[in-house]
Amino acid sequence: MSSLTSSKKTNLFIVLCGIFLANAILAEMIGVKIFSLEQTFGFNPAQIPLLKGFVLDFNLTAGVVIWPAVFITTDIINEYFGKEGVKKISYLTVALISYVFVVIWIVTYLAPADFWLGINSTDNNGGAFDVNYAFNKIFRQGAGIIIGSLVAFLVGQLLDVYVFHKLRKITGSKMIWARATGSTLVSQLVDSFVVLFIAFYILAPSNAQWSVQQVISVGIINYIYKFGIAILITPLLYVAHFIIDKYLGKELADQTAEEAASKSEGFF
Repeated sequence: MSSLTSSKKTNLFIVLCGIFLANAILAEMIGVKIFSLEQTFGFNPAQIPLLKGFVLDFNLTAGVVIWPAVFITTDIINEYFGKEGVKKISYLTVALISYVFVVIWIVTYLAPADFWLGINSTDNNGGAFDVNYAFNKIFRQGAGIIIGSLVAFLVGQLLDVYVFHKLRKITGSKMIWARATGSTLVSQLVDSFVVLFIAFYILAPSNAQWSVQQVISVGIINYIYKFGIAILITPLLYVAHFIIDKYLGKELADQTAEEAASKSEGFF
């Protein structure tokens, strides 16, 4: 392999890793906000009856807004760098997200400066406002949520790459949409429920524990959203493949994808 070819592949992997890491970490950071999908677009809450009278709206974590970028990047890394590429970036992401949470946890225990409290002592309406309390409330997440999120992420990524390459054996180099969408739909089905069961059922304190019905109901809503997004972003996947094939050159792109597929046997 020439130095130019090696350099192009390395540059591509670095760029994809950068996009993946930035969006995965950012999704965890902004995920503390829950927003109403219906009201964002000017509609009334859906009020969907699910499981023993439990009613749900499309209230979603803000992290899902940028998660499509993670979906696309995962599929691209899957295609050109295979299981080893996805594993490397997934383990690195888990390590960096853990680091971010540790740093934030430490920072929330730093004593706030008096002047900072003073200049942020009122809200826009002139009411009393404790900026340090707000900072800590927003950025501190329970251990259950953090552990559940990381476990679900890692299991989802490993399952995604496994299903992706099982489908690639069937489709060959064609039908990109089938293996990309199919792997995302399977992995996110697991991801949507694992994080909720761990965070809000298994590790949740008794006074905040969700019922199994509630976990299943919220998981269904999350999966419906992810299902829709996975379908909608399929054209963007083809655009990404076109750009990468232009950058690497069709011959090198095809060779790289075939090498990745040949080295992606098994789950782990």
